[in-house]
Amino acid sequence: MRPRADNAAMTALPPAPPEPDSPRAWARLGIALLLMTTGSGAMYAVPVMLPAVQAEFGIDRSSAALPYTLLMIGFGFGGILMGRLADRHGVMRPILVGAAGLGLGGLAAGLSPGIASHALAHGLLIGLLGSAATFAPLVADTSLWFVRRRGIAVAVCASGNYLAGAIWPPVAQHFVESVGWRQTSIGMGLFAALTLAALAPLMRQRAPAAVAAAAGPGGAAAGAGADPARPFGLSPTAAQALLCLAGVACCVAMAMPQVHIVAYCSDLGYGAARGAQMLSLMLACGIVSRLVSGAICDRIGGLRTLLLGSALQGLALLLFLPFDGMVSLYVVSALFGLFQGGIVPSYAIIVREHFPAAEAGRRVGTVLMFTLFGMALGGWMSGKVFDLTGSYHAAFLNGLAWNALNLTIAGLLLWRSGGLRPRGPWAAPA
Repeated sequence: MRPRADNAAMTALPPAPPEPDSPRAWARLGIALLLMTTGSGAMYAVPVMLPAVQAEFGIDRSSAALPYTLLMIGFGFGGILMGRLADRHGVMRPILVGAAGLGLGGLAAGLSPGIASHALAHGLLIGLLGSAATFAPLVADTSLWFVRRRGIAVAVCASGNYLAGAIWPPVAQHFVESVGWRQTSIGMGLFAALTLAALAPLMRQRAPAAVAAAAGPGGAAAGAGADPARPFGLSPTAAQALLCLAGVACCVAMAMPQVHIVAYCSDLGYGAARGAQMLSLMLACGIVSRLVSGAICDRIGGLRTLLLGSALQGLALLLFLPFDGMVSLYVVSALFGLFQGGIVPSYAIIVREHFPAAEAGRRVGTVLMFTLFGMALGGWMSGKVFDLTGSYHAAFLNGLAWNALNLTIAGLLLWRSGGLRPRGPWAAPA
């Protein structure tokens, strides 16, 4: 009888947590990719709908860009809120909140009587409570499931945001032309809500690194050779502040083509459909860029990857100034996507290399919040510069100035870290 009792006791034990980089981790990454692709669709539908919304409400270009600005601001604050929720309870709860936010937000935006209510629906429901649940929490959660292949895994997860940009603009443009922007907004919101609610239970299990961090100080360290008490030789607050400023700067520059390429093509006489195709091409190339940058990041670390991406993004912005023909714009849009796609994921890797694992959700969420603030500021600022000058030429120059600031901060942090080749957490003993 004793062996039977022993067997019963063994079967009563909880299953061992999955190992980092395990097949379970890769399967979960696939679900995260699908969640992010679905949840990020709204932010890429807004630029497509911008000309139709501007025409219906009879407003100027900067006012028509306000829904995108508020969506990004809400998206940013929501990243911190959802990141804290994920740190405590895992990512399933934020995803369920996001499903409700996207469904209600799409409905409210589609039924809005004016630009004010339309913008608020994007900021509070679609941004703060909706799409935010499918970005920072998923990136942070992915970084906790991988060690040796953390760079490529985070890049795959974050590419869902750009995959959404490749898929949704042509879809949104088709339905805007066939049924109108209001019905398109409602339909996209309902589709996202149902998809997220169905996939959320598959993300119930906690990450191995989160379990280790909760167990005690042994799971708190970030990368090998990193001092989480003094990242870059600075206090954690000062280090994170510099990363946040870098995030704002790079994304102000990034927003100029991404937010205004459809309107820019319309002004040049190529039509909104051509602009939507260029945006889709730009973000499809961004997927390739994120995957390649993830592999590079596994070799040279997050800071060097950020520095490389920032330099190449500045070069691509510069190319928009002399080339405004239709074919050349397709080429430059593709180059812009290829050059800048790896910038934002590199911040998550930098945080995991230099800060404690137990703080991943809120710190990644905070840094990514400021990148989204940069997108919001850049989208509005470029529209304002256009209203003041009647041209996007000065807006591209403004983006180049902000990109130079990002490049300076990335170089400073690399210098303060000694300029050594980062070894990353995969070099540490398991």
